[in-house]
Amino acid sequence: MANAGSANFDDASARITAERQRLDGLVEETRRRIEATQDPEGFDDTTTETSERSEQLILLENLETERTEVDAALERIATGTYGIDEETGEPIDPDRLEAVPTARTNVRR
Repeated sequence: MANAGSANFDDASARITAERQRLDGLVEETRRRIEATQDPEGFDDTTTETSERSEQLILLENLETERTEVDAALERIATGTYGIDEETGEPIDPDRLEAVPTARTNVRR
């Protein structure tokens, strides 16, 4: 790979793997909350309950999207393309990868 040393990728891999585990926990917790607020009759009692359920569903969708990005970053590490801009083929700035380990591209100016 045409980017930083393997130690940096080992660190990125560890950070991204830890983030995957954190997201797994949050996804499961959010799913439990959704199930706990679901009315067995299929009707929510109040507007507040409906709103809370909607918020939990949006949160779950966002967490699953983040998890997809984490999985894609882990795949790039496995295939040796991590740290390479998907649009230009140039190395991604190490500071960007430090800030956003799942980054697919450099910041365009």
